[in-house]
Amino acid sequence: MDTVRKIKEPKNRRTNGRRQFLVASAATAASLSLKPLVCGNEPGQTARLGKAEHCIFVGLGGGAGQIDTWDPKQPGDPKAKKPGSYYKAIDTAIEGAQVCEHLSRCAKVLDRFVLVRTVHHEVIDEHAAAVNRMHTGRPTSGTIVYPSIGSIVAHQRGAAGEEVPAYVLIGYPNVTRGPGFLGSKRSYVYLTDTESGPAGLSRPPEIVQERQVRREELLAKVREGYLSRQPDDSLVKQYDATIGEALRLSGPNFKRIFELSQEPGSLRDAYGGEFGQRCLLARRLLESGVRFIEVSHNLNFLNGTGWDVHNDGILRQHALIEELDKALATLVVDLEQKRLLDKTLIVVASEFGRPAQFDAGGGRGHHGKSFSVALAGGGLKTGQVIGQTDELAMSILSRPVSVPDLHATIHAALGIDPKEALYAGERPVPITDGGVVISEVLS
Repeated sequence: MDTVRKIKEPKNRRTNGRRQFLVASAATAASLSLKPLVCGNEPGQTARLGKAEHCIFVGLGGGAGQIDTWDPKQPGDPKAKKPGSYYKAIDTAIEGAQVCEHLSRCAKVLDRFVLVRTVHHEVIDEHAAAVNRMHTGRPTSGTIVYPSIGSIVAHQRGAAGEEVPAYVLIGYPNVTRGPGFLGSKRSYVYLTDTESGPAGLSRPPEIVQERQVRREELLAKVREGYLSRQPDDSLVKQYDATIGEALRLSGPNFKRIFELSQEPGSLRDAYGGEFGQRCLLARRLLESGVRFIEVSHNLNFLNGTGWDVHNDGILRQHALIEELDKALATLVVDLEQKRLLDKTLIVVASEFGRPAQFDAGGGRGHHGKSFSVALAGGGLKTGQVIGQTDELAMSILSRPVSVPDLHATIHAALGIDPKEALYAGERPVPITDGGVVISEVLS
Protein backbone atom coordinates (compact mmCIF):
# COMPACT_ATOMS: atom_id res chain seq x y z
CA MET A 1 0.00 0.00 0.00
CA ASP A 2 2.85 2.41 0.87
CA THR A 3 4.49 1.69 -2.47
CA VAL A 4 1.29 2.60 -4.30
CA ARG A 5 1.00 5.90 -2.43
CA LYS A 6 4.54 6.91 -3.43
CA ILE A 7 3.90 6.49 -7.14
CA LYS A 8 3.40 9.93 -8.73
CA GLU A 9 2.20 10.71 -12.20
CA PRO A 10 4.78 12.71 -14.20
CA LYS A 11 3.86 16.38 -14.44
CA ASN A 12 3.67 16.43 -18.21
CA ARG A 13 1.35 13.41 -18.19
CA ARG A 14 -0.98 15.11 -15.74
CA THR A 15 -1.00 18.25 -17.89
CA ASN A 16 -1.67 16.24 -21.02
CA GLY A 17 -4.45 14.39 -19.24
CA ARG A 18 -6.14 17.62 -18.22
CA ARG A 19 -5.76 19.00 -21.72
CA GLN A 20 -7.28 15.86 -23.22
CA PHE A 21 -10.16 15.99 -20.77
CA LEU A 22 -10.94 19.61 -21.66
CA VAL A 23 -10.79 18.89 -25.36
CA ALA A 24 -13.06 15.85 -24.99
CA SER A 25 -15.50 17.81 -22.85
CA ALA A 26 -15.68 20.62 -25.37
CA ALA A 27 -16.25 18.14 -28.18
CA THR A 28 -19.01 16.43 -26.23
CA ALA A 29 -20.71 19.75 -25.47
CA ALA A 30 -20.52 20.78 -29.10
CA SER A 31 -21.97 17.50 -30.29
CA LEU A 32 -24.82 17.71 -27.77
CA SER A 33 -25.65 21.23 -28.87
CA LEU A 34 -26.23 19.92 -32.38
CA LYS A 35 -28.52 17.09 -31.27
CA PRO A 36 -32.03 17.19 -29.83
CA LEU A 37 -32.25 16.34 -26.15
CA VAL A 38 -33.00 12.69 -25.50
CA CYS A 39 -35.73 12.17 -22.94
CA GLY A 40 -37.78 9.35 -24.39
CA ASN A 41 -37.78 5.68 -23.43
CA GLU A 42 -35.87 4.21 -26.35
CA PRO A 43 -32.16 4.78 -27.05
CA GLY A 44 -31.74 7.67 -29.44
CA GLN A 45 -35.35 8.80 -29.12
CA THR A 46 -35.53 12.59 -29.29
CA ALA A 47 -37.42 14.83 -26.93
CA ARG A 48 -40.89 15.90 -27.92
CA LEU A 49 -42.01 18.80 -25.81
CA GLY A 50 -45.71 19.51 -25.93
CA LYS A 51 -47.57 22.77 -26.43
CA ALA A 52 -50.05 22.68 -23.54
CA GLU A 53 -50.39 26.06 -21.83
CA HIS A 54 -52.17 25.11 -18.61
CA CYS A 55 -52.57 22.22 -16.18
CA ILE A 56 -55.52 21.31 -13.98
CA PHE A 57 -54.37 18.79 -11.37
CA VAL A 58 -57.30 17.01 -9.69
CA GLY A 59 -56.13 15.51 -6.39
CA LEU A 60 -58.17 12.61 -5.01
CA GLY A 61 -57.08 12.88 -1.39
CA GLY A 62 -57.10 9.68 0.64
CA GLY A 63 -56.12 7.07 -1.93
CA ALA A 64 -58.59 6.29 -4.73
CA GLY A 65 -58.72 2.59 -5.55
CA GLN A 66 -57.73 1.79 -9.14
CA ILE A 67 -59.72 -1.44 -9.09
CA ASP A 68 -62.91 0.48 -8.28
CA THR A 69 -62.38 3.31 -10.81
CA TRP A 70 -60.05 3.26 -13.84
CA ASP A 71 -58.83 -0.35 -13.78
CA PRO A 72 -61.76 -2.66 -12.93
CA LYS A 73 -61.22 -6.40 -12.71
CA GLN A 74 -63.26 -9.48 -11.81
CA PRO A 75 -66.10 -8.88 -9.35
CA GLY A 76 -65.24 -9.27 -5.69
CA ASP A 77 -67.36 -10.00 -2.63
CA PRO A 78 -66.48 -8.27 0.66
CA LYS A 79 -68.74 -10.56 2.68
CA ALA A 80 -67.13 -13.70 1.29
CA LYS A 81 -63.70 -11.98 1.37
CA LYS A 82 -63.33 -12.64 -2.34
CA PRO A 83 -60.84 -10.14 -3.85
CA GLY A 84 -61.99 -8.11 -6.80
CA SER A 85 -63.81 -4.99 -7.95
CA TYR A 86 -66.62 -3.55 -5.87
CA TYR A 87 -68.58 -2.42 -8.93
CA LYS A 88 -69.42 -3.64 -12.40
CA ALA A 89 -67.24 -2.68 -15.36
CA ILE A 90 -68.57 -0.89 -18.43
CA ASP A 91 -67.19 -0.32 -21.93
CA THR A 92 -65.80 3.05 -22.97
CA ALA A 93 -64.98 5.15 -26.03
CA ILE A 94 -61.54 3.45 -26.04
CA GLU A 95 -61.99 0.05 -27.65
CA GLY A 96 -61.19 -2.76 -25.22
CA ALA A 97 -60.87 -0.45 -22.20
CA GLN A 98 -63.37 -0.61 -19.37
CA VAL A 99 -63.97 1.55 -16.31
CA CYS A 100 -66.20 1.33 -13.26
CA GLU A 101 -69.96 1.67 -13.88
CA HIS A 102 -70.05 4.88 -11.81
CA LEU A 103 -67.76 6.58 -14.34
CA SER A 104 -70.40 6.35 -17.05
CA ARG A 105 -70.09 9.97 -18.21
CA CYS A 106 -66.31 9.79 -18.47
CA ALA A 107 -66.64 6.46 -20.28
CA LYS A 108 -68.41 8.21 -23.16
CA VAL A 109 -65.58 10.73 -23.64
CA LEU A 110 -62.67 8.49 -22.66
CA ASP A 111 -61.16 8.88 -26.12
CA ARG A 112 -60.05 12.32 -24.87
CA PHE A 113 -58.11 10.55 -22.08
CA VAL A 114 -54.98 8.53 -21.53
CA LEU A 115 -55.27 6.01 -18.70
CA VAL A 116 -51.92 5.28 -17.08
CA ARG A 117 -52.60 2.11 -15.09
CA THR A 118 -49.10 1.26 -13.88
CA VAL A 119 -47.97 4.18 -11.74
CA HIS A 120 -46.15 2.96 -8.66
CA HIS A 121 -44.10 3.91 -5.60
CA GLU A 122 -43.17 2.22 -2.35
CA VAL A 123 -44.98 4.54 0.12
CA ILE A 124 -48.17 2.89 1.39
CA ASP A 125 -48.47 3.35 5.14
CA GLU A 126 -48.27 7.12 5.48
CA HIS A 127 -50.70 9.36 3.63
CA ALA A 128 -48.63 12.54 4.10
CA ALA A 129 -45.47 10.94 2.73
CA ALA A 130 -47.35 9.54 -0.25
CA VAL A 131 -49.01 12.90 -0.97
CA ASN A 132 -45.56 14.50 -0.83
CA ARG A 133 -44.22 11.87 -3.25
CA MET A 134 -46.99 12.52 -5.77
CA HIS A 135 -46.59 16.30 -5.56
CA THR A 136 -42.81 16.61 -5.50
CA GLY A 137 -41.82 13.39 -7.27
CA ARG A 138 -39.27 12.67 -4.55
CA PRO A 139 -39.00 11.10 -1.10
CA THR A 140 -39.16 13.46 1.86
CA SER A 141 -35.69 14.79 2.64
CA GLY A 142 -34.26 16.02 5.91
CA THR A 143 -31.87 18.44 4.20
CA ILE A 144 -33.93 20.09 1.47
CA VAL A 145 -37.59 20.94 0.92
CA TYR A 146 -38.40 20.10 -2.69
CA PRO A 147 -40.91 22.21 -4.65
CA SER A 148 -44.25 20.82 -5.73
CA ILE A 149 -44.98 20.25 -9.39
CA GLY A 150 -47.29 23.28 -9.34
CA SER A 151 -44.52 25.53 -8.07
CA ILE A 152 -42.07 24.19 -10.63
CA VAL A 153 -44.52 24.91 -13.45
CA ALA A 154 -45.09 28.40 -12.01
CA HIS A 155 -41.32 28.94 -11.88
CA GLN A 156 -40.66 27.67 -15.40
CA ARG A 157 -43.64 29.15 -17.23
CA GLY A 158 -44.99 31.97 -15.06
CA ALA A 159 -48.53 33.27 -15.40
CA ALA A 160 -50.05 33.46 -18.88
CA GLY A 161 -52.07 36.57 -18.11
CA GLU A 162 -51.90 39.93 -16.37
CA GLU A 163 -53.01 40.43 -12.77
CA VAL A 164 -53.31 36.70 -12.06
CA PRO A 165 -51.01 34.31 -10.19
CA ALA A 166 -49.25 31.46 -11.93
CA TYR A 167 -50.48 28.86 -9.41
CA VAL A 168 -53.82 28.53 -7.62
CA LEU A 169 -54.78 25.84 -5.12
CA ILE A 170 -58.47 25.16 -4.57
CA GLY A 171 -58.17 23.25 -1.32
CA TYR A 172 -56.34 23.42 1.98
CA PRO A 173 -52.76 24.76 2.02
CA ASN A 174 -49.95 22.33 2.72
CA VAL A 175 -46.15 22.43 2.53
CA THR A 176 -46.30 19.45 0.15
CA ARG A 177 -48.06 21.66 -2.41
CA GLY A 178 -45.68 24.55 -1.82
CA PRO A 179 -42.59 26.06 -3.43
CA GLY A 180 -39.88 24.45 -1.29
CA PHE A 181 -36.46 25.88 -2.07
CA LEU A 182 -37.90 28.01 -4.91
CA GLY A 183 -39.20 30.47 -2.30
CA SER A 184 -42.52 32.17 -1.65
CA LYS A 185 -42.59 33.87 -5.04
CA ARG A 186 -43.43 30.45 -6.55
CA SER A 187 -46.11 29.60 -4.02
CA TYR A 188 -49.85 29.47 -4.58
CA VAL A 189 -52.91 31.55 -3.94
CA TYR A 190 -55.45 29.32 -2.26
CA LEU A 191 -59.13 29.22 -1.44
CA THR A 192 -61.06 26.59 0.48
CA ASP A 193 -64.45 27.13 -1.17
CA THR A 194 -65.84 28.73 -4.29
CA GLU A 195 -68.20 31.10 -2.51
CA SER A 196 -65.80 33.32 -0.55
CA GLY A 197 -62.84 33.40 -2.94
CA PRO A 198 -59.20 33.66 -1.85
CA ALA A 199 -58.62 34.97 1.66
CA GLY A 200 -56.23 37.78 2.53
CA LEU A 201 -56.33 39.67 -0.77
CA SER A 202 -58.83 42.30 0.36
CA ARG A 203 -58.20 44.73 3.19
CA PRO A 204 -60.84 45.08 5.94
CA PRO A 205 -63.54 47.70 5.26
CA GLU A 206 -62.24 49.97 8.05
CA ILE A 207 -58.81 50.23 6.39
CA VAL A 208 -59.41 53.04 3.92
CA GLN A 209 -56.88 53.92 1.22
CA GLU A 210 -55.32 56.78 3.20
CA ARG A 211 -54.79 54.55 6.22
CA GLN A 212 -53.34 51.82 4.01
CA VAL A 213 -50.79 54.28 2.57
CA ARG A 214 -49.70 55.35 6.07
CA ARG A 215 -49.24 51.73 7.08
CA GLU A 216 -47.14 51.00 4.03
CA GLU A 217 -44.95 54.06 4.65
CA LEU A 218 -44.36 53.02 8.27
CA LEU A 219 -43.57 49.45 7.26
CA ALA A 220 -41.13 50.68 4.63
CA LYS A 221 -39.17 52.68 7.23
CA VAL A 222 -39.03 49.73 9.65
CA ARG A 223 -37.97 47.39 6.83
CA GLU A 224 -35.27 49.79 5.61
CA GLY A 225 -33.77 50.10 9.07
CA TYR A 226 -33.74 46.35 9.62
CA LEU A 227 -32.24 45.52 6.21
CA SER A 228 -29.49 48.07 6.76
CA ARG A 229 -28.39 45.88 9.67
CA GLN A 230 -29.33 42.49 8.14
CA PRO A 231 -29.05 42.95 4.36
CA ASP A 232 -29.06 39.23 3.57
CA ASP A 233 -32.21 38.25 5.49
CA SER A 234 -33.98 36.06 2.94
CA LEU A 235 -37.13 35.72 5.07
CA VAL A 236 -37.79 39.46 4.92
CA LYS A 237 -37.26 39.44 1.17
CA GLN A 238 -39.67 36.53 0.78
CA TYR A 239 -42.20 38.33 2.96
CA ASP A 240 -41.88 41.42 0.81
CA ALA A 241 -42.39 39.35 -2.33
CA THR A 242 -45.53 37.77 -0.84
CA ILE A 243 -46.98 41.14 0.18
CA GLY A 244 -46.19 42.58 -3.22
CA GLU A 245 -47.97 39.69 -4.92
CA ALA A 246 -51.02 40.08 -2.65
CA LEU A 247 -51.25 43.78 -3.49
CA ARG A 248 -50.92 43.00 -7.19
CA LEU A 249 -53.81 40.54 -7.04
CA SER A 250 -56.09 42.66 -4.86
CA GLY A 251 -57.61 44.50 -7.80
CA PRO A 252 -61.08 43.88 -9.24
CA ASN A 253 -59.94 41.96 -12.34
CA PHE A 254 -58.72 38.93 -10.39
CA LYS A 255 -61.78 38.95 -8.14
CA ARG A 256 -64.16 38.83 -11.10
CA ILE A 257 -62.88 35.37 -11.99
CA PHE A 258 -64.58 34.01 -8.87
CA GLU A 259 -68.03 35.27 -9.84
CA LEU A 260 -69.42 31.92 -10.94
CA SER A 261 -72.89 33.42 -11.10
CA GLN A 262 -71.82 34.88 -14.44
CA GLU A 263 -71.88 31.38 -15.92
CA PRO A 264 -75.12 29.92 -17.37
CA GLY A 265 -77.20 28.09 -14.78
CA SER A 266 -77.42 25.03 -17.01
CA LEU A 267 -73.64 24.77 -17.13
CA ARG A 268 -73.27 25.17 -13.38
CA ASP A 269 -75.86 22.42 -12.89
CA ALA A 270 -73.97 20.18 -15.32
CA TYR A 271 -70.79 20.53 -13.24
CA GLY A 272 -72.63 19.59 -10.05
CA GLY A 273 -71.98 20.49 -6.40
CA GLU A 274 -69.05 22.16 -4.70
CA PHE A 275 -66.44 19.95 -6.35
CA GLY A 276 -68.01 20.59 -9.74
CA GLN A 277 -67.99 24.33 -9.05
CA ARG A 278 -64.28 24.04 -8.26
CA CYS A 279 -63.72 22.49 -11.68
CA LEU A 280 -65.76 25.26 -13.32
CA LEU A 281 -63.70 27.84 -11.44
CA ALA A 282 -60.53 26.09 -12.63
CA ARG A 283 -61.68 26.64 -16.21
CA ARG A 284 -62.27 30.33 -15.52
CA LEU A 285 -58.87 30.64 -13.87
CA LEU A 286 -57.00 29.15 -16.81
CA GLU A 287 -58.96 31.37 -19.21
CA SER A 288 -57.62 34.34 -17.26
CA GLY A 289 -54.05 33.10 -17.54
CA VAL A 290 -53.41 31.01 -14.42
CA ARG A 291 -50.89 28.38 -15.44
CA PHE A 292 -51.41 25.60 -12.85
CA ILE A 293 -54.56 24.92 -10.83
CA GLU A 294 -54.88 22.13 -8.28
CA VAL A 295 -58.43 21.12 -7.44
CA SER A 296 -58.78 19.01 -4.30
CA HIS A 297 -61.48 16.35 -4.20
CA ASN A 298 -61.54 15.13 -0.63
CA LEU A 299 -64.07 17.61 0.63
CA ASN A 300 -67.35 17.04 2.46
CA PHE A 301 -66.58 13.34 2.94
CA LEU A 302 -69.76 12.22 1.20
CA ASN A 303 -69.16 8.67 2.40
CA GLY A 304 -67.75 9.57 5.83
CA THR A 305 -64.13 8.89 4.93
CA GLY A 306 -63.40 10.36 1.51
CA TRP A 307 -61.24 8.14 -0.71
CA ASP A 308 -59.65 6.49 2.34
CA VAL A 309 -62.19 3.64 2.24
CA HIS A 310 -61.24 1.40 5.15
CA ASN A 311 -64.05 -0.61 6.72
CA ASP A 312 -67.57 0.68 5.99
CA GLY A 313 -66.26 3.85 4.34
CA ILE A 314 -66.49 1.91 1.11
CA LEU A 315 -70.28 1.59 1.32
CA ARG A 316 -70.82 5.04 -0.22
CA GLN A 317 -67.63 5.24 -2.23
CA HIS A 318 -69.86 5.31 -5.31
CA ALA A 319 -71.05 8.80 -4.31
CA LEU A 320 -67.48 10.10 -4.58
CA ILE A 321 -66.96 8.38 -7.91
CA GLU A 322 -70.19 9.75 -9.33
CA GLU A 323 -69.34 13.27 -8.15
CA LEU A 324 -65.92 13.01 -9.82
CA ASP A 325 -67.47 11.55 -12.97
CA LYS A 326 -70.03 14.33 -13.40
CA ALA A 327 -67.60 17.20 -12.88
CA LEU A 328 -64.70 15.70 -14.82
CA ALA A 329 -66.73 14.75 -17.91
CA THR A 330 -68.33 18.19 -17.95
CA LEU A 331 -64.94 19.87 -17.63
CA VAL A 332 -63.57 17.92 -20.60
CA VAL A 333 -66.56 18.75 -22.81
CA ASP A 334 -66.63 22.39 -21.66
CA LEU A 335 -62.95 22.87 -22.46
CA GLU A 336 -63.38 21.14 -25.79
CA GLN A 337 -66.29 23.37 -26.78
CA LYS A 338 -64.23 26.43 -25.90
CA ARG A 339 -61.27 25.03 -27.89
CA LEU A 340 -59.16 24.91 -24.75
CA LEU A 341 -58.81 21.15 -24.25
CA ASP A 342 -55.68 20.76 -26.40
CA LYS A 343 -54.13 23.66 -24.48
CA THR A 344 -55.05 22.24 -21.08
CA LEU A 345 -53.58 19.11 -19.53
CA ILE A 346 -55.89 17.52 -16.96
CA VAL A 347 -54.28 15.18 -14.43
CA VAL A 348 -56.42 13.07 -12.07
CA ALA A 349 -54.25 11.46 -9.41
CA SER A 350 -54.29 10.13 -5.87
CA GLU A 351 -51.50 9.42 -3.41
CA PHE A 352 -51.78 5.64 -3.91
CA GLY A 353 -54.31 2.98 -4.81
CA ARG A 354 -56.17 0.21 -3.00
CA PRO A 355 -55.66 -3.55 -2.88
CA ALA A 356 -58.14 -6.01 -4.37
CA GLN A 357 -58.56 -7.71 -1.00
CA PHE A 358 -61.10 -6.50 1.55
CA ASP A 359 -60.26 -5.73 5.16
CA ALA A 360 -62.14 -7.07 8.19
CA GLY A 361 -64.75 -4.30 7.91
CA GLY A 362 -65.33 -4.84 4.20
CA GLY A 363 -63.24 -1.88 3.02
CA ARG A 364 -59.76 -1.71 1.52
CA GLY A 365 -56.27 -0.89 2.75
CA HIS A 366 -53.46 0.95 0.96
CA HIS A 367 -51.62 -0.13 -2.18
CA GLY A 368 -48.77 1.67 -3.93
CA LYS A 369 -47.31 -1.03 -6.20
CA SER A 370 -49.73 -0.29 -9.04
CA PHE A 371 -52.39 2.39 -9.35
CA SER A 372 -53.97 4.56 -12.01
CA VAL A 373 -53.57 8.17 -13.08
CA ALA A 374 -55.89 9.62 -15.73
CA LEU A 375 -54.65 12.27 -18.15
CA ALA A 376 -56.85 14.21 -20.56
CA GLY A 377 -56.41 16.87 -23.22
CA GLY A 378 -53.11 18.72 -23.28
CA GLY A 379 -52.40 17.87 -26.90
CA LEU A 380 -51.58 14.30 -25.90
CA LYS A 381 -52.14 11.22 -28.08
CA THR A 382 -55.35 10.35 -26.29
CA GLY A 383 -57.63 7.34 -26.59
CA GLN A 384 -55.10 4.87 -25.23
CA VAL A 385 -54.20 2.90 -22.12
CA ILE A 386 -50.62 2.82 -20.87
CA GLY A 387 -49.54 -0.29 -18.97
CA GLN A 388 -51.26 -3.47 -17.89
CA THR A 389 -51.83 -4.91 -14.44
CA ASP A 390 -52.61 -8.48 -13.37
CA GLU A 391 -56.07 -10.00 -12.87
CA LEU A 392 -56.52 -8.11 -9.57
CA ALA A 393 -54.75 -4.81 -10.46
CA MET A 394 -52.17 -5.63 -7.80
CA SER A 395 -49.01 -6.15 -9.85
CA ILE A 396 -47.65 -4.60 -13.02
CA LEU A 397 -47.42 -6.88 -16.03
CA SER A 398 -46.11 -4.35 -18.56
CA ARG A 399 -44.99 -0.74 -18.93
CA PRO A 400 -44.33 0.42 -15.35
CA VAL A 401 -44.45 4.18 -14.85
CA SER A 402 -42.67 5.69 -11.87
CA VAL A 403 -43.78 8.92 -10.21
CA PRO A 404 -40.74 10.75 -11.68
CA ASP A 405 -41.77 9.40 -15.12
CA LEU A 406 -45.25 10.82 -14.58
CA HIS A 407 -43.82 14.19 -13.57
CA ALA A 408 -41.47 14.21 -16.56
CA THR A 409 -44.45 13.59 -18.83
CA ILE A 410 -46.50 16.40 -17.28
CA HIS A 411 -43.61 18.84 -17.61
CA ALA A 412 -42.87 17.80 -21.18
CA ALA A 413 -46.53 18.21 -22.16
CA LEU A 414 -46.31 21.77 -20.82
CA GLY A 415 -43.20 22.50 -22.86
CA ILE A 416 -40.81 22.19 -19.91
CA ASP A 417 -37.59 20.22 -20.31
CA PRO A 418 -37.79 17.62 -17.50
CA LYS A 419 -34.02 17.23 -17.45
CA GLU A 420 -33.33 20.90 -16.75
CA ALA A 421 -31.81 21.76 -13.37
CA LEU A 422 -33.20 24.12 -10.75
CA TYR A 423 -31.00 25.52 -8.00
CA ALA A 424 -31.37 25.21 -4.25
CA GLY A 425 -28.83 27.93 -3.48
CA GLU A 426 -25.81 26.77 -5.47
CA ARG A 427 -26.90 23.15 -5.52
CA PRO A 428 -28.30 21.96 -8.86
CA VAL A 429 -31.48 19.88 -8.54
CA PRO A 430 -32.94 18.27 -11.68
CA ILE A 431 -36.61 19.07 -12.23
CA THR A 432 -37.41 15.35 -11.94
CA ASP A 433 -35.69 12.60 -10.04
CA GLY A 434 -34.46 10.80 -13.15
CA GLY A 435 -37.92 10.73 -14.72
CA VAL A 436 -38.35 9.48 -18.28
CA VAL A 437 -41.18 10.84 -20.43
CA ILE A 438 -43.96 8.44 -21.44
CA SER A 439 -43.10 8.87 -25.10
CA GLU A 440 -46.24 7.14 -26.38
CA VAL A 441 -48.45 10.02 -25.24
CA LEU A 442 -46.60 12.97 -26.78
CA SER A 443 -47.44 14.00 -30.32
